[in-house]
Amino acid sequence: MTSNQSLSDNPKKPTHKTPTLLDALIPLIALVCMLTASVYLFSSDSSYGANQIALIMAACIALVVGVKNGYSWQEMEAGIIKSVSLSTGALLILFSVGSLIGTWILAGTVPTMIFYGMKLLDPDYFYAASCLLCAVVALSIGSSWTVAGTLGIALIGVAGAMGLSVEITAGAIISGAYFGDKMSPMSDTTNLAPAVAGSELFSHIRHMVWTTTPSIIIALAGFLFLGLNSDSAGGASDLVATMSLLEAQYHPGLHLLLPLLVVLVLAYKKLPAFPTVILGTLAGAICAVIFQYDGVIKFVSDDSLPAIVALLKGVWVAMFDGYKANTGDAVLDNLLSRGGMSSMVNTVWLILCAMAFGGVMEKTGLLKRLMQDVLTMVKSSGSLIITTLASCIGANLITGDQFIAILLPGRMLKVEYEKHGLAPVNLSRALEDSATITSPLVPWNTCGAYMASTLGVATIAYLPFAFFNLVCPFISAAYAYYDFKIERLEGSEGMEAVV
Repeated sequence: MTSNQSLSDNPKKPTHKTPTLLDALIPLIALVCMLTASVYLFSSDSSYGANQIALIMAACIALVVGVKNGYSWQEMEAGIIKSVSLSTGALLILFSVGSLIGTWILAGTVPTMIFYGMKLLDPDYFYAASCLLCAVVALSIGSSWTVAGTLGIALIGVAGAMGLSVEITAGAIISGAYFGDKMSPMSDTTNLAPAVAGSELFSHIRHMVWTTTPSIIIALAGFLFLGLNSDSAGGASDLVATMSLLEAQYHPGLHLLLPLLVVLVLAYKKLPAFPTVILGTLAGAICAVIFQYDGVIKFVSDDSLPAIVALLKGVWVAMFDGYKANTGDAVLDNLLSRGGMSSMVNTVWLILCAMAFGGVMEKTGLLKRLMQDVLTMVKSSGSLIITTLASCIGANLITGDQFIAILLPGRMLKVEYEKHGLAPVNLSRALEDSATITSPLVPWNTCGAYMASTLGVATIAYLPFAFFNLVCPFISAAYAYYDFKIERLEGSEGMEAVV
């Protein structure tokens, strides 16, 4: 074969134009405008289709920009597929949590947690106690998602039965769960951040103490204040009536908490989230068949079926379509009619659209272009940390995934931290204080969508009350501005620190 033949047999590698700042801003501005219009027109219902359309249309605009810059559809499609594939694990967990909720209500596990919660939790201290309880459990198992999908749904139920705000309760659950998650060495993001930054895990956790501790104290104080100044709509007689209904319908007992114990033990043993939730779902199904025999038969409501078939159908329906309560009390029925894989379809739709948009933005270099311009604002070590916080929050908004929001800025900014003489723990802490902690505050982010679907409270509704998640980035930025608890590389103490 001649050299000329060799050259002709190899197609030319496509040349891509470097995107301009305007290129990068056009789809982003379009997305912001469409999401703003979505919230204005549809309010808390915007995540049930309107936000998805906004994300897809913004992705289409980014595709057009990509074509202008020389990218082929095949290249951009590969970027979308890669981005969507990153969310596969989260989508599987979402579906499995839907099944878990359905079987746990059918088994009486969730009603039992609500029953004991109403007996033990004083309405005045309920919000603060919920936050603290979720923090302790998340710290022990390292998963905010597991806490929200188990204790969270029960606490939401207790709040509803007591006439307390489910929005504030959701904020307390998320605040506690994310504090515990961030401080746990078993958390995936707590391991990912130092791995990206080049710091050591426990040094990273010790460094985070300085920002997370004051943040959770402020959050607890806020929840305590709200609890002491709230009026429970449900009087003592209402609580007694609700507890009587739960007792008559589900026969609450400690034995019905076995599925919860299974999940917590497996999570503590660091079994991956998906098999953990699936095994918890199966434990709930078994408990339903054994301990709620009459309830399952009544739920199926089909006398033509043999008992064994009715039991199978009841569990099956609870897994894919959730549980429909019929206690005779409208409030309680609303609280307990939940779950099923089908309840997560809308959330999966939202995540897929967000990941498609993020995939196009990353593949076409638009996200990288935005990051480069952000770096031009860095003049000192303090401004570098503040820029990191802003970049990660922006990445959460654009890509819809906390892992991407940790990885992209982390990889791009690591060299800048070395140039400014900053120890890697500063970068890893900044990544956590922004990318991880703000992820549940974005409706189309995988975390925000998960929390909204699992707790049954819209992201925009609980956002003002997720005190820990709101406060922590500001405390981290204040530390950077005042050069407080910022560690430097050996021999670089004299470098400029102020913003």
